[in-house]
Amino acid sequence: MTLGHPHSERYWHEVETFDRERLRELQLEKLRTQLVHVGENSVFYRRQWADAGFDPRSVRSLDDIRSLPTVSKTDYVQSLREDAPWGSMLAAPLRDVARVHFSSGTTSAPTPVCWTNADLDRWSDLYARSAYSQGIRADDIYQVLFGFAWFVGGLGVANAYARIGATVIPGGSSETERQIDVMETYGTTAVSGTPSFMLHLAETAERLGRPLSGNRVGRIQVGGEPGGAVPETRAFIERAWNAKVFDGYGSLEFQPIAWECEEQSGGHIAEDFALAEVVDGETGEPVPDGTPGVLVLTHLDKQATPFVRWWTGDVVVRDSQPCACGRTLSRLPGGVRGRADDMLVIRGVNLFPSAVEAVVRKFPGASGEHQIVLDDSMKDPNTGFATGIKLRAELPADDADAAHRLENAIRAELTVRCVVEAVPYGSIERSTHKSKRVVTA
Repeated sequence: MTLGHPHSERYWHEVETFDRERLRELQLEKLRTQLVHVGENSVFYRRQWADAGFDPRSVRSLDDIRSLPTVSKTDYVQSLREDAPWGSMLAAPLRDVARVHFSSGTTSAPTPVCWTNADLDRWSDLYARSAYSQGIRADDIYQVLFGFAWFVGGLGVANAYARIGATVIPGGSSETERQIDVMETYGTTAVSGTPSFMLHLAETAERLGRPLSGNRVGRIQVGGEPGGAVPETRAFIERAWNAKVFDGYGSLEFQPIAWECEEQSGGHIAEDFALAEVVDGETGEPVPDGTPGVLVLTHLDKQATPFVRWWTGDVVVRDSQPCACGRTLSRLPGGVRGRADDMLVIRGVNLFPSAVEAVVRKFPGASGEHQIVLDDSMKDPNTGFATGIKLRAELPADDADAAHRLENAIRAELTVRCVVEAVPYGSIERSTHKSKRVVTA
């Protein structure tokens, strides 16, 4: 199957319109080949599967992998510690690794994920498919507003739009006024970035008397945080820019997972790249279409850092019915509905309560007891996005500046705004099991 060439004026590749039976046959063929590759080359999985009595060559159906345990970020971090620095999940020789991207490092040291040249080619092609489904063509002028340093977003989309033939401007996610200047001067027709940055650009442009609704941008792909699939937020951005907004969904470990087409009716899962399961968060059993569950993904052709039954922690709803656009790939209406854990997203930064705890625990004079308080005072009134965190922490009563210093420490280490409420020692309820670190006011 040749990738990278439009099958028609509407579809980048014919797999987008395979009937479900033909797609499952393709998935099974790819899965069987992938599992053999992983079993032969990944020390982590070889050990795990030996313990489970699993033979990758025994797979006869897509359901057979459900006998395997899921793998989480915690497992991956542990594999990196056991075989530092690349980890025992690596399934390609280091000489074949062409690129490495890293996580943000909010819960541990930044974790690497690797790509071979074939992986990079696949990644670019999938993103090109995404952009093509949204109407991007060779005559577009595309400005990348995702970050480039360390992050997976910028390079991935830049390569993809170039593959379509668009003129690519790698702007990044800073220098707001310069971004607006470039859009106006060079006639940018499409952009991508986080919803927060799209809103920030629109607000800045309005303040400068140069509203973005007057420029040539007609298509915006957003990702990296919730918002693009939230109707109110989408409408807010579309009004501000006078452009159409498409939600995109991916992660460091899986690039990309799903994207919206011009129908804007939920991201199409890249099912020829990743086998998707939607399971009950407690039992791990599959849930039917239309029922919220946690997304579990398995790579079907990733070489360098493949994941088998990766627990994304993202709560989604799947719809396997064909889209009005003619594509038959399953969709995720409403995008990511939430997290199975307590992860917070603050202006595009993934923040776990454990990262806040690490800062509080080492802060001089603090008891270590604290709570993250969720209330409307730390949300953008227009979008509902969190703009920072409110932290209730037990601090010395005779140190009037302690709260301010803790705010600065959290901002410096976690890159999020924080408002600290100092409370007396002993005022936060203790627990002998699991402390409730996140509370709603």
